[in-house]
This record gives sequence, structure tokens and C-alpha cells, in this order.
Amino acid sequence: MRSSKDFQRTTRRGVRVGRPTLVVHAARIPDDAMKGASAGRSAPRFGFVVNGAVGNAVIRNRVKRRLRHLAAAHLAGTPAGIDIVVRALPRAATDPAEVPIDFESAWQDAVSRLTTRRPERRAGDAR
Repeated sequence: MRSSKDFQRTTRRGVRVGRPTLVVHAARIPDDAMKGASAGRSAPRFGFVVNGAVGNAVIRNRVKRRLRHLAAAHLAGTPAGIDIVVRALPRAATDPAEVPIDFESAWQDAVSRLTTRRPERRAGDAR
């Protein structure tokens, strides 16, 4: 994910799962956001938010590298057509041993809640 519009849509409309070191937001990718996707579904996309409260630039980049590594390991088991935003909390820098455990449980919880949730209705859709 690269555009702020994608990040905003995911954090505002999706499900949110919080843990002590991070927060995972997950949302379905709307059909209009999937440009050139074959068969109407695209591979899951992910992005990270690591703000200044986590630490200086060196620490923020270290946290992002760790999160990127963890996310890459989970992509194979994630259904297509999902956007995921991982927001690191300051504790992610101070307690790095907790991050993989929190990441695993939050990612799985967010994806399972999203896939069992009924599809969102748009304005004008019949009930």
C-alpha cells in the first residue's frame, strides 16, 4: 500500500485489533481500488505506520524492518482482497521480544474477524 487514501480507508472502515505493542487494521479492498486485478481479487496488501512516539529515525526503521519481515511470513496464509495496516506503538521499540507474539495473534484475529464479517453495504444497496 502506498497511497494515504488506502491507509485511511483501511483504518476507518475495517476491523481493528489491538495488542500492547501494535494495532492491526484490516479491510476488504473495494472493487474500484483493484486496478488491473485479475478475476476481481488481488493479493493482500499491507502497510505500516510507525510515528515519532516510537523513537528516533533509527529505531523507527528498525521496527519497520521487523514488522515487514513478520508480515511477509504471514502473506501466504492471508486471503486475497484484503488491505492490512500495522500501527506500531512505543512499546514495540522497548519490548521487541513481544512483537512477534503480538503480531501473530493480532494479524490472525483481524483476518478471521474480517472474513467472518458480512460484506459492507454501500449507499443505495437494497436490504
